Amino acid sequence: MSDASTAAAVEEQEVKLGFMYLAPGISKMNAYAFFYASFMVIGLLVFVSTGTAQVLNAMGIPLDQHGSASKDLVIVTEIVQILIFFVAGLIADRIGRREVISIGIVIMGISYVLYPHAETMPQLLVYRGIYAVGLGLATGMVGTLIADYAADRSRSVFVAVGGIFNGLGVVVITLVIAANMAPMLVERGYDPLTASRMTHYLIAAICFVSGIIFYLGLKPGTPGTKEERPAIGELFKSGFGEAINNPRIALSYCCAFVARSDQVVLGTFSVLWGTKVGMEQLGLDFATASGKGGLIFGMAGAASLVWLPLLGFVLRKLNRVTGVIICMISAAIGYGGTYFIDETLMFNPGPDGFPLSTQALWLFLLLGAGQISAFMGATILISAEAPKLKRGAVVGMFNTWGAVGIFIAVYFGGLLFDSVGGYAPFVLIGVLNAVVAVLALIVRIKSPGPMPSEYNSGTVLVH
Repeated sequence: MSDASTAAAVEEQEVKLGFMYLAPGISKMNAYAFFYASFMVIGLLVFVSTGTAQVLNAMGIPLDQHGSASKDLVIVTEIVQILIFFVAGLIADRIGRREVISIGIVIMGISYVLYPHAETMPQLLVYRGIYAVGLGLATGMVGTLIADYAADRSRSVFVAVGGIFNGLGVVVITLVIAANMAPMLVERGYDPLTASRMTHYLIAAICFVSGIIFYLGLKPGTPGTKEERPAIGELFKSGFGEAINNPRIALSYCCAFVARSDQVVLGTFSVLWGTKVGMEQLGLDFATASGKGGLIFGMAGAASLVWLPLLGFVLRKLNRVTGVIICMISAAIGYGGTYFIDETLMFNPGPDGFPLSTQALWLFLLLGAGQISAFMGATILISAEAPKLKRGAVVGMFNTWGAVGIFIAVYFGGLLFDSVGGYAPFVLIGVLNAVVAVLALIVRIKSPGPMPSEYNSGTVLVH
């Protein structure tokens, strides 16, 4: 069969959903369920930050010990995820994605039921470990489903739309439920502990309902037939083996190392930086100053939501490695630009009265665009390159490197934050993004891989 006839046959199997094309065998219902998963999984996992603050207060842990307690909880989460991500990918390649993500979100729900009943830190650490198992299973599958569901000619746009649903989920869960429900219940006469438990129960119920929706809406089974599925031993080796055989997969692991730590560094240190400046420069109390930190994170998040569809449009026809170079340079500039922010003027209102200086506002917007660029480039590359029958294992290894990156970035970023300044963790990540951009340039010269249109030409069709 000629390349032209093969491409035509592929296009006949692809379902069009708005301005996107879905991979052969994926229905519109499957895609709707995926976008619901993108919306819910990320939003539900972010709630643990707000929930932790509520639980620590309810346990009577002093405010000056919250940072240490939170650090221990994050360490437990990342250790469990490093252990679980690759295992989740192996299981998904054997029994299917929808089963793994459904089980994962239900386990998250169970952890949210238990979480506000912790009476000691060891208990809370155990419940956080249960949460991390569910988190690893559920979030690991979101990346794998992107690879499964997008036709390659629409991959960048599909990733962008999924990213928008991620962001919207965070906004809705955080602003509508996390920020409002417990205070509203306290105003109505409930004690803080009961209010926190009721909020956690609502989040748990959403997890349980979402598990049912995932199971009913996502495509059952694995991409290959039972006979085509690789043995467990082969899958286990594939995480490293594919990186050795394919430089673009090795590059994607490097991207994961910095891109996922990008997200955590932004979420963690932007709030801490704003809080520190608010207290030291403006003399604000902790609660009010933390609101200033939240403003920084919110502006960066808003920039990412606006930038995502534009970036998806730009990348849709570019070579995937070229896209990584552009994305990592953007992230290096965005993170590195924080070095120039003047803390003494950070919260001076601009000419329009906005409670950030004009310089800080534009640099934090650039930071948000850079952060989401790194995520976008990494996700597009791994979803395009991961082999069809070993996709869960390869994406699992991708997520594992991301978890390792988070662990290292939070540790060294925390040291730099305390010893150098609020900008230091961001500059560290900017340097790492620049290093990955150089590696991507080398891969682009040595092993550029196909253009997006060539995945449908018949040459790289079964991938």
